[in-house]
Amino acid sequence: MTDTEQNTRPVRTYAPKVDLLETEAGLRLWADMPGVDESSLEVELVDDVLALRGRVAADEEALSPLHTEYGVGNYEARFRLSNEIDGGRIRATLKHGVLELELPKVEAAKPRRIEIAA
Repeated sequence: MTDTEQNTRPVRTYAPKVDLLETEAGLRLWADMPGVDESSLEVELVDDVLALRGRVAADEEALSPLHTEYGVGNYEARFRLSNEIDGGRIRATLKHGVLELELPKVEAAKPRRIEIAA
């Protein structure tokens, strides 16, 4: 091992539970990320791929649980978006461990009523 190499240990990564809803105005996405705070959350849009990453800061070595069902780990999910989504207007909020994204449609993709001339 050289001076520039570092030892790593495997980190568990979970896919968050996600709900997705489409409206006329766009998409709404909710992702469950318990234990993630705002400073440990990344939301990126690169080449129409939306990436969600949440890091949980927990000192697992200090814990000595007898039984665990709650998996403490990092979260990661990726979604390919259609070109109907306006990437410059995406908004994200985090509240009580739930990430909420508003993914608005571009104006051309929104349904519109066409007037009929008589």
